[in-house]
Amino acid sequence: MKFLLTSNENFKDYFAALVNRSNGDMSAVMPTVSQILDDVRARGDEALFEQIEKFDRWKPDANSLKIGTDEMQKAYDGIDSCLRNALNLAFDRIKSYHEKSLPKTWMEHDEHGVLLGAKYTPLDRAGLYIPGGKAAYPSSLLMNAVPALVAGVGEIVVCTPAVGGKVNALLLAAMHVCGIKEAYKVGGASAVAAMAYGTQTIKKTDVITGPGNIYVATAKKLVYGEVNIDMIAGPSEICVIADESADPRHIAVDLLSQAEHDEMASAVLITPNQAFGAAVQRHINEEIKTLARQPIAQVSIDKKGAIIVASDLDECVRLANELAPEHLEIATNDAMELARQIRHAGAIFIGHFTPEAMGDYLAGPNHTLPTGGSARFYSPLGVENFMKRTSLISLNAKGISELGNACMKLADAEGLGAHRRSVAVRLEALK
Repeated sequence: MKFLLTSNENFKDYFAALVNRSNGDMSAVMPTVSQILDDVRARGDEALFEQIEKFDRWKPDANSLKIGTDEMQKAYDGIDSCLRNALNLAFDRIKSYHEKSLPKTWMEHDEHGVLLGAKYTPLDRAGLYIPGGKAAYPSSLLMNAVPALVAGVGEIVVCTPAVGGKVNALLLAAMHVCGIKEAYKVGGASAVAAMAYGTQTIKKTDVITGPGNIYVATAKKLVYGEVNIDMIAGPSEICVIADESADPRHIAVDLLSQAEHDEMASAVLITPNQAFGAAVQRHINEEIKTLARQPIAQVSIDKKGAIIVASDLDECVRLANELAPEHLEIATNDAMELARQIRHAGAIFIGHFTPEAMGDYLAGPNHTLPTGGSARFYSPLGVENFMKRTSLISLNAKGISELGNACMKLADAEGLGAHRRSVAVRLEALK
């Protein structure tokens, strides 16, 4: 794990590379992904089945591709009662949070008597991609399905990879909790293609949301415009601002909580206290040995981990804003005040008793977050990703009389005669 002081001669170059991190080299997988997308678009189910057999090592047909609601119910009934309670608690908390952000249709008359407003409408059909590679993620199903449900989406379809044709029981149980009626055993770029273009078995969707590997991210980027997408998500990342008021062991484990996701995940501590940074590093070296996913976490820590010692907390905040991390923990005595100074982060975890893991599962806010510095311009997944806004405009005679001449002037300036005339004929009719 890199240990750097901001006063080091090479720090600026290192940090610039960190800030300019990308979500992965898409150019390397672009030809493969493009071929998969084109094949599914051209041949539908036939191509889809071939790709599933190739990548997931089982031979599907239209019937075996679909996950039945009876499978979901059976999985839910079969898991430990404590897990059932945890899934339901998570569902309730995530639903409650997202209901508070539900956009409302509005209308009002301005001083000219013009009725203006915005109408929010749920999408007809949403496609949710749920990863199933190195681990199963029922929490991702909850985080994608619940805002779609709150938005009022008419049809929700889930796609998830099923190596050997098997789907994780806990993921199936989460589907039952969310009331999913349509789900398929297909992953990777193939799933994105099916949801974007449609096949004989899987109908085209209006939006595709959910995280995935570089093949999934690249596929989502390429189909954007054919359908909407939430964001281009890359490897998981965490940044922690902490000082000597924090427990170094707690911070070490928090950093490892993201490192264990993936070899490409990044974990960065920014602290004004060098001794504290050294203590965190010692605890990382101890705690990592206890992890079941130690090999993955070790690669992440060695390649993408860093402890940065800043001159003071103000510099810590400045560096965090430049980094624009997916997850930002602030573990200092004045954590709330520092949080007010953060402009760029997917989610902020405030105080000594707020590990990032709580946000991953059941705090309430969505855990599908912008990565790779895209928190500068992207927001977390939310209800609005499953809705669209339509503008409402209604002029009466008073409104067009008072505003029409200015509109005609602008149409004249742009050389659009029919635009001008469409206003003029109405003004003439009022004379």
